[in-house]
Amino acid sequence: MGKVYIVGTCDTKGAELNYAKEVVFSAGADAVLVDVGTLGKGAGADIQAREVAEFHLEGAAAVLGQTDRGTAVSAMAKALTAFLKSRDDIGAVLGLGGTGNTALVTEAMRALPIGVPKLMVSTVASGNVAPYVGPNDLTMMYSVVDVAGLNAISRRVIGNAGNAAAGMARNAIPASRDDRPGIGMTMFGVTTSCVTQIREMLGQSHEIYVFHATGVGGQSMEKLVDSGLLQGVIDVTTTEVPDLLIGGVFPATEDRFGAIIRTGLPYIGSVGAVDMVNFGAHETVPAPFRDRKLHVHNAQVTLMRTSPEENRRIGAFIVARLNRMQGSVRFLLPLQGVSAIDAAGQPFHDPEANQALFSAIRAGWRDAPNRRLVEIDAHINSAEFAAALVASFHEIHA
Repeated sequence: MGKVYIVGTCDTKGAELNYAKEVVFSAGADAVLVDVGTLGKGAGADIQAREVAEFHLEGAAAVLGQTDRGTAVSAMAKALTAFLKSRDDIGAVLGLGGTGNTALVTEAMRALPIGVPKLMVSTVASGNVAPYVGPNDLTMMYSVVDVAGLNAISRRVIGNAGNAAAGMARNAIPASRDDRPGIGMTMFGVTTSCVTQIREMLGQSHEIYVFHATGVGGQSMEKLVDSGLLQGVIDVTTTEVPDLLIGGVFPATEDRFGAIIRTGLPYIGSVGAVDMVNFGAHETVPAPFRDRKLHVHNAQVTLMRTSPEENRRIGAFIVARLNRMQGSVRFLLPLQGVSAIDAAGQPFHDPEANQALFSAIRAGWRDAPNRRLVEIDAHINSAEFAAALVASFHEIHA
C-alpha cells in the first residue's frame, strides 16, 4: 500500500492539512504531509518546503528566494513536479488550497501517470476546471467554504477528501489480467468507418482504446503513451491540428505528437479529418470565416473547409513532428479523401486543398530507416485504406 501525500502550504493551511492527515491515518493509510509554502516558514510538515524546493533545476533559491509571489509559485510547481516524480511510494496525492495552491499542486499532479489517484480540494473546483485537470484522471472537489480555518463545513469536506484518498491508496486497482497489448486510436464522426474496420480486425488480439479527437482526446491518448499504458497507436484522426493552427474549438496543443517523440513508441498515423476546422453553433463562427465553405454538422458544431494554404501549414506542422520520431513510423496518405464529407460528391470535396496537404508532407518528409511514408490511392474510410493501416501496424509490431 502506497502512502497518501498531502500537499499544501503549512504556513497558511497548517490546521486544515494536519486535520486531513489525521483523517487519512484514521482511515488506515499512511500519510506524508508536504509543505509547498513559498516563504518556507511552515512548520509541522514531514517534508519541508526547502526540501521540495531543492528539486528545482536551479536549486532552492529559484523558489524560496523570489520576491514575486507568482514567480515563486510557478517555480515551486516545477520543484513539486520533480519531487513527486522521484517518489516510488505514492498511493494517492491529496491537495488542499485556493487558486494559487490549486495551480501549483495540480501542475505536479498532471505529471504523474494515469492511474495514480489525484484529488484536489479547491475553492475553484465548481468552475471551469479544464486548465487544472487537462487529459488526466484528476478529481476536483469543491471546498464550498474557503480553505481558511476548520469549521463544521470544512471539516466535513476535508474529512471526506481524506477518507477518499485513503480509500484509493488502500484499494489500489490491480493490473488487468487481460494481457492483450493496448492500442490507442483517434476518431471523429467522419472517420468512424475507418476506425470501426480497424477495431474489427485488431480487437481480438489487442485491447483498443478509442479517443474522440476533440482537443483533449489527442492529449488523453498521448498522456497514456507517456504513462507507459499503450503499446502502440493508430492515429487515424489528426483533425486537432487544423483547430490549433487556424483557431477552432477542438485544438491540439503545441505538444501534439510529443509523447511519441519522447518515448519512441511505434506510430501509425494519417491525416483524418484535417479538411475541417471546428466551430460552435453557426452564429458563433468568427467573422473572418463566415464567407468560407461551412457545413452544419449539428446544432452545436459547424465545420469550415480548410483551404489549400491552410493545408500546406497543416502538412508542414505534422511532418516536422514525424521527422523527430525515433521509433518505427508509418504515415499513410489517403489520396482519395480524408473524411466522410471530403469524398467525391460530398460538400468538402476539394482535390486542390488535399493536394496541397499531401505535397507539403512529401516536401518536408525526411527519409530514415525507421520512417516510411505510404500513399494509398483510396479514401480514408475505404476497406483498402483500413487494411493498409492494419498491415502497417503489423509490420512495425512484428
